[in-house]
Amino acid sequence: MLRAIDENTITDAAIEQMASTPNPRLKQIMEPLVRHLHAWAREADLTPEEWLEGIKFLTAVGQKCTAYRQEFILLSDTLGMSSLINSLHDKRATEAGTKSSLVGPFYRQDSPPMKLGDSIVTKPSKGLEVVLYGRVTDSTGKGVANASVEVWQPDETGNYDLQKHDPSEMDLRGHFHTDSDGRYYLRTVAPLGYMIPMDGPVGDMIRAQKRHGYRPAHIHFIVGAPGYREVVTALYLAGDEHVDSDTVFGVTESLVTNVNQKDPNAPIPNLPSIKFDFKLAHATAKDMTGRVGADPSQIVKAGA
Repeated sequence: MLRAIDENTITDAAIEQMASTPNPRLKQIMEPLVRHLHAWAREADLTPEEWLEGIKFLTAVGQKCTAYRQEFILLSDTLGMSSLINSLHDKRATEAGTKSSLVGPFYRQDSPPMKLGDSIVTKPSKGLEVVLYGRVTDSTGKGVANASVEVWQPDETGNYDLQKHDPSEMDLRGHFHTDSDGRYYLRTVAPLGYMIPMDGPVGDMIRAQKRHGYRPAHIHFIVGAPGYREVVTALYLAGDEHVDSDTVFGVTESLVTNVNQKDPNAPIPNLPSIKFDFKLAHATAKDMTGRVGADPSQIVKAGA
């Protein structure tokens, strides 16, 4: 007998057709996706015109993506999905570590290798020079030697190198390794908070929702070492007016820190300092990357 397909039977029919999916994880992901997507359409009572507008919006998001910009990651960030996926990732850890935060849409692979104490500022800057330092430890507080510390950030005007006239040139990025006691230190400039890119479809969405669109001042990190879970996170500067209303929901209290004007423990004297320590949890066989994002050029390449 021909099955009657209507708003009450379509969900089960779609899921039944997917029952033959050989990859169990793909099946586990797709079935609830269909259920919730259909439930959302019913709850919102979507019209054909509205669904088509949604298709146009997602098409525009894809068209805005380039080797230097990832509009889909920005969409994920502004919908709170990136932060949610990070929280789920943290929950799977068997030990407490530094809380995750967002990779964001401006991460780049192959940031330049640098020595401890080097400056990641490669272009002329009028920003406040600061020393950024701390330790990378395990869950017991023991220093992790030779840990990888990737750093990237916006400048004193709130712009990343990817947003400037020649995005192929890297600035305010560096790749360091800790010393034998897990210490790292480098020079940079204090970043400024900024409005997310508003010249694309995600910006249109933010304006339609009457949201301010700002991120508080922050510095990104990816920290890792063999045998440990990689930490993808960011520190946020206290006192920023948007630290409690981040448009992409990246801020948690444990990631907020201060610029200290007179820190007797700073490894480079006579400079303001930002101190931030990282705690790594030991990895398990089930651990995968915590990066909710990637270098835009690699995503474009993968989709080619």
